[in-house]
Parts: sequence; C-alpha cells; structure tokens
Amino acid sequence: MVSVSQCVFLEQLMIFGICLCLDAFLYVFTLLPLRTLLAFLRLLTIPCCGLGGSRFLQPAQVCDLLKGLIMVLCYSMMHYVDYAMMYHLIRGQSVIKLYIIYNMLEVADRLFSSFGQDILDALYWTATEPKSRKRAHIGVIPHFFMAVFYVFLHSILIMVQASTLNVAFNSHNKSLLTIMMSNNFVEIKGSVFKKFEKNNLFQMSNSDIKERFTNYVLLLIVCLRNMEQFSWNSDHLWVLLPDVFMVIMSEVAVDIVKHAFITKFNDITADVYSEYKASLAFELVSSRQQNAYTDYSDSVARRMGFIPLPLAVLLIRVVMSSVKIQGALSSVCLLLFYLGLITLKVLNSIIILGKSCRYVKEAKMEGKLFERPNPQTPKQTPKKTNPARSPPPAAEPKMHRPTASITKQPTPRAKLFPSAPTPEPKETVDPPPDPPPPNPEEIISADAQQSTELKHRTSKKDLLEIDRFTICGNRIG
Repeated sequence: MVSVSQCVFLEQLMIFGICLCLDAFLYVFTLLPLRTLLAFLRLLTIPCCGLGGSRFLQPAQVCDLLKGLIMVLCYSMMHYVDYAMMYHLIRGQSVIKLYIIYNMLEVADRLFSSFGQDILDALYWTATEPKSRKRAHIGVIPHFFMAVFYVFLHSILIMVQASTLNVAFNSHNKSLLTIMMSNNFVEIKGSVFKKFEKNNLFQMSNSDIKERFTNYVLLLIVCLRNMEQFSWNSDHLWVLLPDVFMVIMSEVAVDIVKHAFITKFNDITADVYSEYKASLAFELVSSRQQNAYTDYSDSVARRMGFIPLPLAVLLIRVVMSSVKIQGALSSVCLLLFYLGLITLKVLNSIIILGKSCRYVKEAKMEGKLFERPNPQTPKQTPKKTNPARSPPPAAEPKMHRPTASITKQPTPRAKLFPSAPTPEPKETVDPPPDPPPPNPEEIISADAQQSTELKHRTSKKDLLEIDRFTICGNRIG
C-alpha cells in the first residue's frame, strides 16, 4: 500500500515546499529591513530631490514601508505580553484541558491564516492604487490598523501554542506530549474516508507543508526558551533532542500514511506529486516579474496559506528576550549572524530557483510560461469566432462576413466579385428588394455586440485562471 516511490515523491514535494516557506520567512529578516530602510530614505529625500513623477514612492516601496511599520508596532506591543506568566498559567491547567486548548489553537491558526492574507492584500491594494482625490488616501488608515491588530493577535495565538508545546516538553511523565502527538493521527480519521480530487489533494498537501514548517519554528522557539532557563547548558540540549526528533518523525509518519490511504482509495497515482511540484515551480518562475512588489517566493508561500509576519514577530520577541546583547563583541556577532542569514537566503533562493527551472522543463511547461502574460489573447478570440457566427443567416451569398472592420463597408463589394465568381448570378437577384442594405449593418452590429460579449467571457475565463495575488501585483506595478 505504502510504496517507496510514493514516499519519495511526497517527501520531495514537502522538502521543496518547506524551502519555499523558508525563503519567504528569511526574506522578512534579511531583505525586508534593507528595502524598508531604502524606502524610508527615499521618503526623506523627496523634499530635497523634488517630485520627478506623479507618485511620491513606488508601489513596492509603499508596501515595504507598511510591512516595516507593522513589524515595528507589533514587536513593541509584544513587549507588554509576559511569556513567563503565560507559561505558568498554561502549566497550571489539567492535561485534558490543555489537549482541548491545543486543538482549538490549531483551528484558530488556520482561520487566522485564511482571512489574514485578505487583510494584508486589502491594505497593499488600498495603499498603492491610483487615487484621484486626496481624501481617498484616508482609507489606508483603517486598513493599516486592522492589519496591525491582526498580526498582533496572530502572534499571541502562536505564542500560546508555543507555550503549550513547551509545557508538554517539560512535563514529568510526557503524557501531554504523547497526547499531542497522537492528535496527529486524528487527521487520518478525518481525511482518509473522504472523496478527494487532485485539486483537493493539492490543497491538503500545501496545508501539510505549511503545518510542518510552522511546527519546526515552534520547536525552535521551545528549544530557545528551555536553553535560556538552563543558562545555555549544552547538556540540556541533548535531553531535548529525542523529544524533538520524536515529534518530527510522528508528523512525517502521519503525512505518509494519510496520503497513502487517500491515493489508494481515490485511485490517484504517485506521479501526481510531481505535477504538484511542477505547479509550485511554475508559479515561482512566473512570479519573477519586474512589476512585482514583494519577494518572488512570497506569492508561492501565500498559496500554501503561510503568512511569515506573525511568526517572525514572535521569533524576534523570543530571541531578543533569550539572548542578551551587551558590548561590542555581541554587536559584531549579531552583525555576522545577520550576514549569515543573508547568505542563507541567497543560497536558498538560487537552489529553489534552479530546481524550479528544472521541474518546469521536465513538465514541458515552458510554453505556458510565455503565453500567460500575453494580453492579446482576449482580442484574438473574437476573430476566430466571428466566422462561426456568420453561417447561421440564410443570406450567405452576400458574403459580408470577411469584413474585418466596420468602417470599410463599400470596398469589400468590389473585391468580392472577382474572388467569388459563382455568386454573380445570385447577386443580380438581390438588387430588387431594398431591405438588404440595412441588413449588413444589423449583422455587423450584432457581430460587434457578440464580439464584445465574447471578449468579456474570455477575459473572465482568463481572470479565473490567474491567481488573485498575480492580478493585484500586475495592477499595482
């Protein structure tokens, strides 16, 4: 039932997706501060340099400033949340109550991730759309405060989740940790005996990738908090590693068994995971556009439901409270650590971009890569459908359907006679009745209306195939 090839394909997809999430997560710590600083300097130098164009800042710079302000405000607000008090408050609860709380936190995390991205997208679009009146800029303020409020609440939610996991690690009999690990097997019961299509399986795979990466970050936070409590004693790290390894392996085992049963009961081959991987790679490659206002891996991470801002705020809060920076040597170490993160980000970006290009070539999707941004496709479709519209009228000898433009009505008559000699005797029959002259105009107007309807239909169909983030990015750029 569980074949080796299926496990290999599934884990390759998981590893590739985790690298995408890691790239979007490292972007918040490495490139976002630099971009925010450059945008802030641009904002300060506007009075000196003057306005060269109609906009104060580029859309990408506006989004960078908003992200930087959200991070700073949420980090300052997180200082008023006591992690130690929250830990002891959770530790005083019973095991069953903590088990229920942890399940509720997982559901709340998924709900927050679902509508949180809509809040951030609404903020970016409202801040960067062209406005005719200055009064319209006021609409950015409620969106901004809503985004700050969301990121702060989501950060607190993840902090409670990390505190619950920390309590499970520090329990004496490890009963809570065992119950939380067994909670993963409940997913098998809830998903195995359901009907799954390929699209539904793709969504569930993206959710599993996001969940696994979030668990890795939560385990990192738990290790940092425990190492701080034991004064960074390396011996305690070896005590934590078996439990960490056990949690990771239970998550991997649950994913393998769950996907094995789903593919077996729904007659889905293991090659579908290669298609999922090629789809993510195609989105990564196609999102590298000049008018993109954020990092190219962020668009793929959004498809998985992964929002790095709340998780990054919590990790910064934990690291700054666990590690004390004092003296020049600590500052140098911090600078070296930052340069190391930038190096890791660049290397990870190069690797996943190279892998993505290879996956796209293996799936033979290069043609779609160049066809997707072509804006002329909706205009070409009516030309193909107009000849199909003309046969229904019975007056075929009039031969007015080849006219490409409405303004050239008298010229086609002189050209149609030599090209089609057979309808000449029939043309002599048409002059007696006067109604034929208005009929071509009615036919052309009907064809024009139908062509406009076809344009709207094709444009709607094309818009349905494009991701919401891609539309927003193209319009903003």
